[in-house]
Amino acid sequence: MSEYKSDIEIARLATGEHINDIGAKLNISKEDLVPFGHDKAKISWQAIEAAQSNEDGKLILVTAVTPTPAGEGKTTTSVGLTDGLNKIGKQATVCLREPSLGPCFGMKGGAAGGGYAQVIPMEDINLHFTGDFHAITSAHSLLSAMIDNHIYWGNSLNIDSRKVAFRRVVDMNDRSLRTITSSLGGSTNGYPREDGFDITVASEVMAIFCLAENLAELEEKLGNIIVAYTRDMVPVRASQINAHHAMTVLLKDAFRPNIVQTLEGNPAIIHGGPFANIAHGCNSVIATKTSLKMSEYTVTEAGFGADLGAEKFFDIKCRKAGIAPDAVVLVATIRALKHQGGVAKADLNTENTEALLKGCVNLGRHIRNLSQFGVPLVVGINNFVTDTEAEFEVIREYCKQFHVDVSVSSHWEHGGDGAIDLAEKVVALAESGASQFKTLYDDAMPLLEKVETVAKTIYHADEVLADKVVRDKLAWYQDNGFGHLPVCIAKTQYSFSTDPQLLGAPTGHSMSIREVRLSAGAEFVVVVCGAIMTMPGLPRSPAADKIHLDEEGLVQGLF
Repeated sequence: MSEYKSDIEIARLATGEHINDIGAKLNISKEDLVPFGHDKAKISWQAIEAAQSNEDGKLILVTAVTPTPAGEGKTTTSVGLTDGLNKIGKQATVCLREPSLGPCFGMKGGAAGGGYAQVIPMEDINLHFTGDFHAITSAHSLLSAMIDNHIYWGNSLNIDSRKVAFRRVVDMNDRSLRTITSSLGGSTNGYPREDGFDITVASEVMAIFCLAENLAELEEKLGNIIVAYTRDMVPVRASQINAHHAMTVLLKDAFRPNIVQTLEGNPAIIHGGPFANIAHGCNSVIATKTSLKMSEYTVTEAGFGADLGAEKFFDIKCRKAGIAPDAVVLVATIRALKHQGGVAKADLNTENTEALLKGCVNLGRHIRNLSQFGVPLVVGINNFVTDTEAEFEVIREYCKQFHVDVSVSSHWEHGGDGAIDLAEKVVALAESGASQFKTLYDDAMPLLEKVETVAKTIYHADEVLADKVVRDKLAWYQDNGFGHLPVCIAKTQYSFSTDPQLLGAPTGHSMSIREVRLSAGAEFVVVVCGAIMTMPGLPRSPAADKIHLDEEGLVQGLF
C-alpha cells in the first residue's frame, strides 16, 4: 500500500456487497433481513429461531494489554482475524459492539476497525447506525420520566425522593451533567432533587439489552430494575410504576441484531455497546449466540484491557449466557509495550529493545491473569511499520516462559492476508479441545469476597479499601437476596491500579471503592473504584473539532 490513506478514505473506496448476499453467507434469506438501505440490516426473529437447531461453532475472544495513547487495535485485530479465518477456509463472523457517539466525538473519532481491517459502512456504524442507542436512551429516559411523574402524582409507592437510584443518560460526553438539580421552577415542575446523567453505554438498560436473550426476558429484566427506595429502604422496581412494558415497545426493533460486513465481504454482527471500564463491555448475548449458531467461527471482543474486558466477559457474560470460549487472542503492539516500559509517546517509533523488555511485564501480567480462566491463548502483535524484527524477537523470547505462541499480524495494511498466521494459530488452539473454561469465583461467594478476589488476583492489589457506607451497602445487598450476583468493577482502564499513572504491572497498591450500585435488572453489582466517571468529559481538543462535511457533502474527520 504505497500511498497512505486514512481509515475513512479506505472505507469510502470499498464498494461492498449487497446486504442480501452477506446474509446468504449465514443462510439468512433476504425475506429474513430487515434492510436499512443496501448495506446494513437487522436479522429477523424467524431467522434466529430457525438457526437454534444448529450446533454451536467455535468462540474466539479478542482482548488486549492495558490501553495506552499509542493504541492497541483490538477491533482492528478482531476484523483482521475474521478475514484471515475466512482466507484459510473457515466460515467466520465477527461480533462487535456499536460505537458510542461519546468517544467518537471525544477521543476516538470512530470505532469500526482501521486500515484494511474495517467493518463497513464505516460512517453509518460510527454515526447513529440503525438507531439502537437512541432507542436505549429513549427507553431509559421514559423510565426516568415515569419515576418523577409517579412522585408528582401522589407517590403511592412512598418513594423517598432522596433515594432515587436511577440516573438519567445521554449518549455524549458531557461533564456538566454529572451532577444536577432537577425539577426547579416551582411546584408545577415537580419536587426538586439532586440528580445526574451517565453516558448511555453505562445505563442499566444498555446492560440488560446486551444480556437478555429474548423479548420476554428483556421485559422481565427491565421490570426488575430497582429505581428507588422508600424511607424504610424497601426497593421500588420499574415494574411497580408500570414502565417496563412501554420500555420494551421502544426497544423491540433495536433488540434485533444488526448485520453488516468487513471490507472483504465477510459477515459482521454489531449490536449493543457497554463500556468495559464502567459496565460489562461486551456486545449483546443474542448477537453472539446467533453468530455461534450460524457460523463455524465467531470472533468477538471485550473492551479495554484483559483485566477489565476479558474478566467481565468471562465472569458476567459467559456466566449469564452459558457460553465458553475456545481460544483467546491477547492483542499487543510494540509501541504500547514500549510505553509501558517508560518510553515517551514521541519516541515510540524508535527501536528500543531494553524498554520493550521492561514493558513486557504488562503483557506477562495479562497472560498470567488469563491463564486462571482455563482458556488457551495466543499473543497477537498488531504490526506497525516502525516495528523491527529485533523487537518481535524480544516478545517471542519473553512469551516462551509462558509456553504461549506469538503471531505478528499485518492486517491493518494487508487485510485478511496479513492475519493468516494468526488465524492458523487460533484454529489450532480452538480445535485442540484444550479449553477448560472456568469463572474466577462461584455464585455463592459473598459480594465483598468477590470484589477482593478480582482485586487481588486480577489487579494484584494488596487490599480493598471501602468506607462504612460502601460496606454497609454491600452487606445490605448480601442480606436482601443479591449476594449471588457477579461484580462489575468500574475503574480506570489505563492501569492495573486505580491510578492511571502507574504503568507496567504494579504491586503493593490498594483498590479504593468509591461507591457501589445495584443493577438488579442486569443482575450484577457495579463497584466504582478510584476517580473513574460514569459520565466522561470531552478532552481539551475533542475529535469533534475535526469532524465536518466537505464541499461535496462527505463526512471528514472520522479516523
